[in-house]
Amino acid sequence: MLFFDSHVDTPSQLIRLRDPGADNAYGHVDFPKLRRGGVGGSFFALYTPAGMSPDGATRYALEMLSAVYDSVERYPEMVAMAFTPEDALRNGPEGRVSIFLGMENGSPFQESLPLLRTFFRLGVRYVTLTHNGDNAIADSAAEGKRWHGLSPFGKKVLAEMNALGMMVDLSHASDETFWDCIRFSRSPVIASHSCCRALCRHRRNLTDDMLKALADKDGYVGINFYPGFLSERFLSDPADAALFDEGERVEAAFIADPSDPVRVREWNLMQDRLRSLWRPGVREIVDHIDHAVEIAGIDHVGIGSDFDGILVPPEGLEDVSMIGKVFAEMRRRGYDESDIDKVAGENLMAVFRRIRG
Repeated sequence: MLFFDSHVDTPSQLIRLRDPGADNAYGHVDFPKLRRGGVGGSFFALYTPAGMSPDGATRYALEMLSAVYDSVERYPEMVAMAFTPEDALRNGPEGRVSIFLGMENGSPFQESLPLLRTFFRLGVRYVTLTHNGDNAIADSAAEGKRWHGLSPFGKKVLAEMNALGMMVDLSHASDETFWDCIRFSRSPVIASHSCCRALCRHRRNLTDDMLKALADKDGYVGINFYPGFLSERFLSDPADAALFDEGERVEAAFIADPSDPVRVREWNLMQDRLRSLWRPGVREIVDHIDHAVEIAGIDHVGIGSDFDGILVPPEGLEDVSMIGKVFAEMRRRGYDESDIDKVAGENLMAVFRRIRG
């Protein structure tokens, strides 16, 4: 069995002086951990913050894109680029993990369909339309006030992505944006890294009606590992919340200057402290898988871990090499191997094929 992850934020880590060919003591994803975890492929998301200017977002996305290609070229014995499911089938027998490209936040292509097509030509195979802010394309779950769904340009983006065979990703989208995309998309849509609102009432999570709509659209949801999307108990203790806020400040200082050894050391020490927080773990992750399977069906559920994009990982799943614990828990709950294979990656590759036509 090989695992295919629909969302990690590793590209931003690559430009923070992390060597992906080393087994890093800190960080959720690197090439040795991918291989040790039995990962067949992973979508590396080009994440740009909502506060960036359009030109700044475009430049930053291109820098991350270059960092991914440079890293893959540096370690050809461990990884290879992939642009289709068929590429992954070729890379696997050669012992190489497939690196796919996604984009988290459509700001880098600004209000330009030619730029969108250029990113597709460069290998980007899905776009998470928004992040934590409304943009020129659509409203986000974090705000949701500008357009009340898709903007007029966003409807053009949707049509262009459908024509290209590019996956439309609704993680981070507002509820109104979600329903606009269900209505207007001619192709299946995905939520690459989202959880179930019935189990954790977070606005980033999907309602049961949304899960049903994804299934009816022949789409896909990848369950997210962020503790705050898995359980409402996370950070319910004021002391835990205060430590988490401190961690965000230390991380921001590190991101501002990742070459400063003092800031690197402070961030690494903070990561150790953050692991003292109460965090949901494998059981809660599989609870969300169970619920999504119950509502959407076994053919529409997978995993989008959000590793390298979350401040703290789930308990007992500190990096991607430990992913086998999720499948062991699924076996304990009575899933058969064919259904585990679907959740582990077959469903993601299947929706990728459907959208490509």
